[in-house]
Amino acid sequence: MSSGCEAFSVGLVCAEKSYRSRSRSRESEDASNPGNNLYVTGLSTRVTASDIEKFFSREGKVLECNLVKDPRSKESRGFAFVTMESNKDAERCIKYLNHSVLEGRLITVEMVWSVDSIEFSSKI
Repeated sequence: MSSGCEAFSVGLVCAEKSYRSRSRSRESEDASNPGNNLYVTGLSTRVTASDIEKFFSREGKVLECNLVKDPRSKESRGFAFVTMESNKDAERCIKYLNHSVLEGRLITVEMVWSVDSIEFSSKI
């Protein structure tokens, strides 16, 4: 969809994206984490992708920032995905920005887990 929204089996998810590098193509991205993808939670509804990018750029170069938004209200859902240029930059972000304050909220920064490494149980 051109609106920045994607349909999933659990609903519709929209993301405000802030790109720094156009050299990476979406088609070539793998489901596994090469070590530079971060999951950020605890974000204020007022925070923007550029606020997050500026905050994370203190610890290294940000390649991409995806702030997940509610498709109807366009308000932040309180979490984002940040791709750093290198694994070292990502590790620095986890070390120095995890449990820090952004826009008055305590945020959590952790490595994105690979979808391939998660086993889903079909027990009902």
